[in-house]
Amino acid sequence: MTDEPADLDAATPTTPRHAGFAEYEAYDATGLAALVRTGDVTPDELLDAALSRIEAHEPALHALVHRFEDRGRQAIAAGLPDGPFTGVPFLLKNTGLELEGTILSTGSRLFADAVSPRTGTLVARYEAAGLVLIAKSNTPEFALSFTTEPDAFGPSRNPWDISRSPGGSSGGSTAAVAAGYVPMANTSDGAGSTRLPASHCGLFGFKPSRMLNPLGPIAVEAIAGMSTPHAASWSVRDNAALLDATAGPDIGDPYAVPLGAESYLSEVGREPGRLRIGFTPASPLGTPVDRECVRVACEAADLCVELGHHVEECEAGYDAHALMAAWRIIVGVNVAPAVEMRGKALGIADPLSLLEPVNAEWVEEARRLPATAYLGAVNTLHQTARALGRFFQRYDILLSPTAAELPPPLGALAGAGKSLDRFYEAFWTHAPFTCAFNAAGCPAMSVPLGHSTSGLPIGAHFGAGFGRDGLLFRLAGQIERARPWFGRRPPLGLGGTA
Repeated sequence: MTDEPADLDAATPTTPRHAGFAEYEAYDATGLAALVRTGDVTPDELLDAALSRIEAHEPALHALVHRFEDRGRQAIAAGLPDGPFTGVPFLLKNTGLELEGTILSTGSRLFADAVSPRTGTLVARYEAAGLVLIAKSNTPEFALSFTTEPDAFGPSRNPWDISRSPGGSSGGSTAAVAAGYVPMANTSDGAGSTRLPASHCGLFGFKPSRMLNPLGPIAVEAIAGMSTPHAASWSVRDNAALLDATAGPDIGDPYAVPLGAESYLSEVGREPGRLRIGFTPASPLGTPVDRECVRVACEAADLCVELGHHVEECEAGYDAHALMAAWRIIVGVNVAPAVEMRGKALGIADPLSLLEPVNAEWVEEARRLPATAYLGAVNTLHQTARALGRFFQRYDILLSPTAAELPPPLGALAGAGKSLDRFYEAFWTHAPFTCAFNAAGCPAMSVPLGHSTSGLPIGAHFGAGFGRDGLLFRLAGQIERARPWFGRRPPLGLGGTA
């Protein structure tokens, strides 16, 4: 670990074809866009810098699966919109969000050649913000794992230790940001899939309140409203400014969270006041939590006390076992019709044969469930929301570890060779803290506050009440000023354990 930005080009014996802007990693996305506005650097130079790092570390990290940098170059030549991130290279996660004319395979052989016929609302807002879209990032099949190891594409590797996973399901995006390809990237989060890989890669990961970012025009919500798209980044201000550019309802959305009175970027610089913070270092499932994850969470609690907040240990008060059972039902029932529709479109009698075995088992299980099981599972989400709502009557913030384990070794959380029961147990044992915020629709974030004794990143998790995204950004900005992390970059030798 180093306090200075890593010299990524020096980490490989090859000479990249693209030189670009040598100081690329010394700036966040906001800083790079400012340089473009002043004419100190061009969008083409930023794209060259991104490509030089991609060429240096792909396919060793295997963070990317569908590349279209020529499209980005054409967008630059055509003239980019004047937005907050004009000229900054950006990645889309390979699931959920559509970009016209590009493959959206969602990590599956079944969707290997699925081409998006249109551009979704959120992606259009990325383009309007001036971002230069250059690739899709690797994701597990259907984004259903906390490790990014799809059979269709192979595993992504963690830049801090290539024998380990960057996490999932947004692991390709977080690996790419940690390796310096781009300063921030699109992610999505249905149970912790932004926050877990952000923690494992030493980044700031933010899950907004439900429907603050739109999923239209194709979908209204995903997995009963639990899946929320946004981003992982090095800086808090990038994450906030991106949400300013994308938040707000789509035409025809049946519901949406009200926007804050202030911009999220302005919230980052404001002091949060003295907050009441409830702290829960123990797994709500009663499963083990790695002592180093607990240590970092305790250090985060101590830091909050130093910053003037009131912190006390407590329980969140929701039924984690019921939520674990409900999530399995909701996800299976949502995936099953997508698989069946794709099979019909391709004329495939048995589309399950093209799925990873654990996900085929999941779909088969969902097909056997009665409608009442799904309704009961959705009601469990509502019960979780009520419980967290009561919690946030007493506290402003819920603090916990982000993950219960360190970044997992490759294969440890993958579905290969596992039954659905065994896979699902490992999934929840790894991440028992995060899903409640998906169930309740509340905002939450992972903040990169520590490392293991072996140098692996560990995040601390903070969540707030529904719609209180601005409060989280105020707290995140305060923490970032007190314990800055921007210069903590992986050494990226790529010859073995970092």
